[in-house]
Amino acid sequence: MEIVLEPPLANPNASPADRQAMAELLAKGMLRGVIFSTDDCAAIFERIRSAGGEVLQEPIDQPYGVRDCAFRDPAGNMLRFNQPRKR
Repeated sequence: MEIVLEPPLANPNASPADRQAMAELLAKGMLRGVIFSTDDCAAIFERIRSAGGEVLQEPIDQPYGVRDCAFRDPAGNMLRFNQPRKR
């Protein structure tokens, strides 16, 4: 499987107004990212954080049954990593 993440502003035909709107939505975190599943959220978090990843959210338990964390990639995309919580 290949996943390609590109900046939301990669379309060369976007108007200046569209570019501004997309940049604002990206800065607010309103554009969806990619969610990866992991067996060890804490280990993934430490590995990416220690490599200089931009942390958006440290690992926390979510009410919908996962422990997750989030980062922003260099293009501005949000990357989430979640681990199912044991019941």
